[in-house]
Amino acid sequence: MGPYVTTESLAAKTARWLDQIAEFNCHRMTLNRSGSALLVIDMQRFFLEPESASFTCGGPAILPTVKRLIDAFRSRGRPVIYTRHVHHPQGNDLGIMGWWWQDNCVEGTPGSEIAEPLSPLPTEKVVVKHRYSAFFDTDLETVLRCLKIEDLVICGVMTNMCCESTARDAYFRDYRVFFPADANGTISEEMQVASLLNLAFGFAQVTTSAEVIAGLSA
Repeated sequence: MGPYVTTESLAAKTARWLDQIAEFNCHRMTLNRSGSALLVIDMQRFFLEPESASFTCGGPAILPTVKRLIDAFRSRGRPVIYTRHVHHPQGNDLGIMGWWWQDNCVEGTPGSEIAEPLSPLPTEKVVVKHRYSAFFDTDLETVLRCLKIEDLVICGVMTNMCCESTARDAYFRDYRVFFPADANGTISEEMQVASLLNLAFGFAQVTTSAEVIAGLSA
Protein backbone atom coordinates (compact mmCIF):
# COMPACT_ATOMS: atom_id res chain seq x y z
CA MET A 1 0.00 0.00 0.00
CA GLY A 2 1.34 3.41 -0.95
CA PRO A 3 1.40 6.59 1.14
CA TYR A 4 -1.91 8.25 1.95
CA VAL A 5 -0.67 11.49 0.38
CA THR A 6 2.05 12.57 -2.04
CA THR A 7 3.36 15.96 -3.07
CA GLU A 8 1.27 15.63 -6.23
CA SER A 9 -1.97 14.75 -4.43
CA LEU A 10 -1.48 17.12 -1.47
CA ALA A 11 -3.53 20.06 -2.77
CA ALA A 12 -6.57 17.94 -3.62
CA LYS A 13 -6.35 16.00 -0.38
CA THR A 14 -6.05 19.21 1.64
CA ALA A 15 -9.19 20.62 0.03
CA ARG A 16 -11.04 17.44 0.93
CA TRP A 17 -9.79 17.46 4.53
CA LEU A 18 -10.82 21.07 5.00
CA ASP A 19 -14.26 20.27 3.61
CA GLN A 20 -14.61 17.36 6.04
CA ILE A 21 -13.88 19.53 9.08
CA ALA A 22 -15.54 22.74 7.84
CA GLU A 23 -18.46 22.55 10.27
CA PHE A 24 -16.08 22.85 13.23
CA ASN A 25 -13.32 24.96 11.67
CA CYS A 26 -15.16 28.18 12.44
CA HIS A 27 -12.79 30.22 14.62
CA ARG A 28 -11.44 32.48 11.90
CA MET A 29 -8.42 34.62 12.72
CA THR A 30 -6.25 37.07 10.83
CA LEU A 31 -2.55 36.41 11.22
CA ASN A 32 -0.76 39.10 13.20
CA ARG A 33 2.29 39.38 11.00
CA SER A 34 4.36 41.42 13.44
CA GLY A 35 3.65 38.97 16.26
CA SER A 36 3.96 35.70 14.35
CA ALA A 37 6.50 32.89 14.28
CA LEU A 38 6.81 29.62 12.38
CA LEU A 39 7.40 26.46 14.39
CA VAL A 40 8.85 23.58 12.37
CA ILE A 41 8.32 20.33 14.25
CA ASP A 42 10.72 17.38 13.97
CA MET A 43 11.45 17.47 10.23
CA GLN A 44 14.36 15.12 10.89
CA ARG A 45 15.87 12.40 8.76
CA PHE A 46 14.69 9.87 11.37
CA PHE A 47 11.10 10.56 10.29
CA LEU A 48 11.62 11.43 6.62
CA GLU A 49 13.89 8.70 5.26
CA PRO A 50 12.08 5.55 4.03
CA GLU A 51 14.64 3.15 5.54
CA SER A 52 13.96 4.46 9.05
CA ALA A 53 11.80 2.37 11.38
CA SER A 54 9.88 5.58 12.19
CA PHE A 55 9.38 6.70 8.59
CA THR A 56 6.41 9.05 8.37
CA CYS A 57 5.08 8.81 4.82
CA GLY A 58 3.30 12.17 5.03
CA GLY A 59 6.61 13.89 5.75
CA PRO A 60 8.15 13.84 2.26
CA ALA A 61 4.79 14.93 0.81
CA ILE A 62 4.75 18.13 2.85
CA LEU A 63 8.46 18.93 2.67
CA PRO A 64 8.19 21.39 -0.28
CA THR A 65 5.28 23.14 1.44
CA VAL A 66 7.20 23.46 4.70
CA LYS A 67 10.13 24.87 2.72
CA ARG A 68 7.84 27.53 1.18
CA LEU A 69 6.63 28.53 4.64
CA ILE A 70 10.19 28.77 5.93
CA ASP A 71 11.22 30.91 2.97
CA ALA A 72 8.17 33.17 3.42
CA PHE A 73 8.83 33.76 7.12
CA ARG A 74 12.53 34.37 6.53
CA SER A 75 11.90 36.81 3.68
CA ARG A 76 9.62 38.86 5.91
CA GLY A 77 12.00 38.87 8.83
CA ARG A 78 9.79 36.70 11.04
CA PRO A 79 11.24 34.02 13.36
CA VAL A 80 11.55 30.41 12.24
CA ILE A 81 11.97 28.04 15.19
CA TYR A 82 12.78 24.35 14.82
CA THR A 83 12.40 21.34 17.08
CA ARG A 84 14.43 18.14 17.17
CA HIS A 85 13.05 15.16 19.07
CA VAL A 86 16.06 13.22 20.38
CA HIS A 87 17.13 10.97 23.23
CA HIS A 88 20.43 10.37 25.02
CA PRO A 89 22.44 7.38 23.70
CA GLN A 90 22.09 5.69 27.10
CA GLY A 91 18.33 6.20 27.10
CA ASN A 92 18.37 8.01 30.44
CA ASP A 93 15.69 10.47 29.26
CA LEU A 94 13.32 7.95 27.66
CA GLY A 95 11.00 7.09 30.52
CA ILE A 96 7.78 5.47 29.34
CA MET A 97 8.64 6.31 25.73
CA GLY A 98 11.32 3.65 25.86
CA TRP A 99 8.63 1.07 26.55
CA TRP A 100 6.02 2.55 24.23
CA TRP A 101 8.25 2.75 21.13
CA GLN A 102 10.64 0.11 19.81
CA ASP A 103 12.81 2.70 18.11
CA ASN A 104 13.87 6.15 19.29
CA CYS A 105 15.85 8.96 17.71
CA VAL A 106 19.31 9.08 19.30
CA GLU A 107 21.12 12.37 19.73
CA GLY A 108 24.24 12.65 17.61
CA THR A 109 23.18 10.17 14.93
CA PRO A 110 22.61 11.24 11.30
CA GLY A 111 18.90 10.54 11.68
CA SER A 112 18.61 13.13 14.44
CA GLU A 113 19.50 15.95 12.06
CA ILE A 114 16.94 18.13 10.33
CA ALA A 115 16.55 17.27 6.64
CA GLU A 116 18.99 19.30 4.56
CA PRO A 117 16.44 21.13 2.38
CA LEU A 118 15.08 22.64 5.59
CA SER A 119 18.33 23.17 7.49
CA PRO A 120 18.17 25.94 10.10
CA LEU A 121 20.26 29.05 9.63
CA PRO A 122 22.97 29.58 12.25
CA THR A 123 20.86 32.38 13.74
CA GLU A 124 17.68 30.32 14.08
CA LYS A 125 16.59 28.69 17.31
CA VAL A 126 16.48 24.88 17.52
CA VAL A 127 14.55 23.48 20.49
CA VAL A 128 15.73 20.06 21.64
CA LYS A 129 12.88 18.06 23.14
CA HIS A 130 12.37 14.61 24.63
CA ARG A 131 8.57 14.43 24.63
CA TYR A 132 5.85 15.08 22.07
CA SER A 133 5.09 18.69 22.99
CA ALA A 134 7.71 21.28 22.11
CA PHE A 135 6.76 23.12 25.32
CA PHE A 136 7.41 20.25 27.74
CA ASP A 137 10.65 20.81 29.70
CA THR A 138 12.13 23.10 27.03
CA ASP A 139 12.86 26.82 26.76
CA LEU A 140 10.39 27.38 23.91
CA GLU A 141 8.00 29.47 25.98
CA THR A 142 10.83 31.72 27.17
CA VAL A 143 11.97 32.24 23.57
CA LEU A 144 8.46 33.07 22.36
CA ARG A 145 7.92 35.49 25.22
CA CYS A 146 11.20 37.27 24.52
CA LEU A 147 10.27 37.54 20.84
CA LYS A 148 6.81 38.89 21.79
CA ILE A 149 5.07 36.20 19.76
CA GLU A 150 1.27 36.02 19.80
CA ASP A 151 0.52 33.86 16.74
CA LEU A 152 2.14 30.47 16.13
CA VAL A 153 2.08 28.71 12.77
CA ILE A 154 2.80 25.02 13.39
CA CYS A 155 4.01 22.60 10.74
CA GLY A 156 5.94 19.33 10.55
CA VAL A 157 5.51 15.74 11.70
CA MET A 158 3.60 13.94 13.04
CA THR A 159 0.28 15.74 12.72
CA ASN A 160 -1.42 13.70 15.45
CA MET A 161 1.56 13.38 17.77
CA CYS A 162 4.12 16.14 18.27
CA CYS A 163 2.37 18.73 16.10
CA GLU A 164 -1.02 18.32 17.75
CA SER A 165 0.49 18.07 21.23
CA THR A 166 2.40 21.30 20.66
CA ALA A 167 -0.67 23.04 19.24
CA ARG A 168 -2.72 22.09 22.29
CA ASP A 169 -0.02 23.30 24.68
CA ALA A 170 0.28 26.56 22.73
CA TYR A 171 -3.47 27.13 23.07
CA PHE A 172 -3.27 26.46 26.83
CA ARG A 173 -0.70 29.27 26.98
CA ASP A 174 -2.97 31.68 25.08
CA TYR A 175 -1.13 31.64 21.78
CA ARG A 176 -3.30 31.83 18.68
CA VAL A 177 -2.53 28.72 16.65
CA PHE A 178 -2.60 28.46 12.86
CA PHE A 179 -2.30 24.87 11.66
CA PRO A 180 -1.82 24.47 7.88
CA ALA A 181 -3.27 21.12 6.83
CA ASP A 182 -0.92 20.89 3.85
CA ALA A 183 2.20 21.41 5.99
CA ASN A 184 1.58 18.72 8.63
CA GLY A 185 2.04 15.03 7.90
CA THR A 186 1.54 11.68 9.59
CA ILE A 187 1.26 7.99 8.61
CA SER A 188 -2.40 7.59 7.61
CA GLU A 189 -5.28 9.67 6.31
CA GLU A 190 -7.50 8.58 9.20
CA MET A 191 -5.02 9.99 11.71
CA GLN A 192 -4.59 13.17 9.67
CA VAL A 193 -8.30 13.96 9.47
CA ALA A 194 -8.99 13.02 13.10
CA SER A 195 -6.26 15.35 14.29
CA LEU A 196 -7.36 18.23 12.07
CA LEU A 197 -10.93 17.80 13.32
CA ASN A 198 -9.90 17.80 16.98
CA LEU A 199 -7.71 20.86 16.56
CA ALA A 200 -10.35 22.80 14.64
CA PHE A 201 -12.93 22.00 17.29
CA GLY A 202 -10.97 23.24 20.26
CA PHE A 203 -7.47 24.54 19.65
CA ALA A 204 -6.52 26.04 16.29
CA GLN A 205 -7.56 27.49 13.00
CA VAL A 206 -6.87 24.76 10.48
CA THR A 207 -5.77 26.52 7.33
CA THR A 208 -3.44 26.21 4.33
CA SER A 209 0.10 27.33 3.71
CA ALA A 210 -1.13 29.67 0.96
CA GLU A 211 -3.45 31.43 3.43
CA VAL A 212 -0.63 31.77 5.95
CA ILE A 213 1.73 33.25 3.35
CA ALA A 214 -1.00 35.61 2.17
CA GLY A 215 -1.46 36.72 5.78
CA LEU A 216 2.24 37.48 6.03
CA SER A 217 1.94 39.74 2.99
CA ALA A 218 -1.20 41.58 4.10
